[in-house]
Amino acid sequence: MKALVTGATGFVGSAVARALLREGWEVRALVRPRANRRNLDRLTVESVPGELSDTASLERAARGCEALFHVAADYRFGAPNPEELYRTNVEGTRNVLDAARIAGVKRVVHTSSVATIGIPADGSPGNESTLVALTDMIGPYKRSKFLAEQVAREAARAGVSVVIVNPSAPVGPGDVRPTPTGQMVREAASGRMPAYVDTGLNIVHVDDVAAGHLLALRHGRDGESYILGGENLTLREILTEIAQIVGRSPPRVRLPALAVLPLAFMAEKVARIAASKPRLTVEEVQLARKRMFFSSDKAARELGYHARPARDALADAVHWLQTQGVLPRPRPTAAPHASP
Repeated sequence: MKALVTGATGFVGSAVARALLREGWEVRALVRPRANRRNLDRLTVESVPGELSDTASLERAARGCEALFHVAADYRFGAPNPEELYRTNVEGTRNVLDAARIAGVKRVVHTSSVATIGIPADGSPGNESTLVALTDMIGPYKRSKFLAEQVAREAARAGVSVVIVNPSAPVGPGDVRPTPTGQMVREAASGRMPAYVDTGLNIVHVDDVAAGHLLALRHGRDGESYILGGENLTLREILTEIAQIVGRSPPRVRLPALAVLPLAFMAEKVARIAASKPRLTVEEVQLARKRMFFSSDKAARELGYHARPARDALADAVHWLQTQGVLPRPRPTAAPHASP
């Protein structure tokens, strides 16, 4: 059995590749020429060059594969050129699904995001049936992922066997880039988050998300979407967990989201001048005005999906950062002296 994974050099994509290898699949990885291959260094995969914009390369990569996991995406907030997100996330998805159809791939798992899921007005967790529209999407990233999901649904209606999965906020080993959530973990573990806003996230281990992809391949229904989440926590609870893991004091100052907005504008302005990545974006602050809580009940019921506690995911993320030299390793506890 052979599977093609797009985005296999990335955080979630490499976890999917590892999960496939553990289950005995041959893995073919679509790799952009300039991609950081660090996550593939110790994996026995077949790397093939390709781009989401190059339909011929996609058709070659998909040829001979029974399954295709389309994980590649442009996951950025505050992108200076939003059109890049639409080209990658929307048109790239269209190109991948066309290539899968031409190559005769039996089933596609499309990696979407909980960014496309609605959040109920009463604050309860969102699920796959929560009503939502494109006009509810805040920022180019969420809009591009919403439109990409519509492309996947159109393909399913046209006869392509495609299942959609919606990971929440994955954390864990391998977040090289890092993702926005991974950056938050780094900042918090380093003591660079002295305050917080009243928001929340659904934290899930990246390996549980990867396992959910394989469950969707086996048990998912065509055209259906499945939230692959973990535990709903407020930002304060997340930062407290991280602080306990690294032995720091958690932040105690709560700021209203609107008070942080000027800081985000300034951070984006400085980043543009320095041609660097902003530490905070206006888009992130706007998203933080709601608690992004979600339910994975449908995936549990139909796929047999389950996730470990959020603390385990955060601890694994911190440990990986320590092994990579991003964070200092914990000091060994000295053994007590024996009495004379």
